[in-house]
Amino acid sequence: MTRAPLCDLLVGLFVLAGLGAIAYLSLSVGGVSLRRAGGLTLFADFDETGGLKPRAQAVISGVKVGQVSSIDLDENYRARVRLELDEHLKLPIDTTASIMTSGLLGDRYVSLQLGGESEVLKPGDQITMTESAVVIERLIGKLVYSGDRGKSE
Repeated sequence: MTRAPLCDLLVGLFVLAGLGAIAYLSLSVGGVSLRRAGGLTLFADFDETGGLKPRAQAVISGVKVGQVSSIDLDENYRARVRLELDEHLKLPIDTTASIMTSGLLGDRYVSLQLGGESEVLKPGDQITMTESAVVIERLIGKLVYSGDRGKSE
């Protein structure tokens, strides 16, 4: 009779461990982190974000160094992307930012390419050299419409 309470306790601990694992996986997939946001906040303006979303990765050479914290419109109706990056980064002022796609139809992310200047960006600075996202639908549309013109002439 004394084995039943011990068995119940073990089953209860197993269930709690399973629920904890499910909670951890749910938070990880959702992009929630217990760490505070990065210490280096930078801004970049783009003509087209092409589906870039908040919490998208910011990478240098394929290594995640931060994330997109927000996307808003500036006074010129360009997309203003706020990047929260690792506080230990020392990015040259001529760093460029590009919106890239992982795979053919994958998620969008911001790729940073380092420049060669000795002066570095400070928190709140603007990345001035940017390359907007390529929208595949527009490229296909241009290809289709340019092909139609060639046949009618």
